[in-house]
Amino acid sequence: MVLEVRKKEKETTQNLVHRFTKTIRRGGVLIEARKRQFHKRAKSDLANKKSAIRREESREKYEKEKKLAKPTV
Repeated sequence: MVLEVRKKEKETTQNLVHRFTKTIRRGGVLIEARKRQFHKRAKSDLANKKSAIRREESREKYEKEKKLAKPTV
């Protein structure tokens, strides 16, 4: 997305900056930039599998300790 603002004849720099910021706001450029800035990548399949295995192991460990009356927090 390319937004273009050119200086008009006899226009002050302050008016040009004001028009530029208005164009940027209306164009949705800042919103799009923020979306891209805080976007998280999806986990890979291998990372998902490792995470699932770790969760299952910790769940089994917790259940075993619960049966032995040693709950951990």
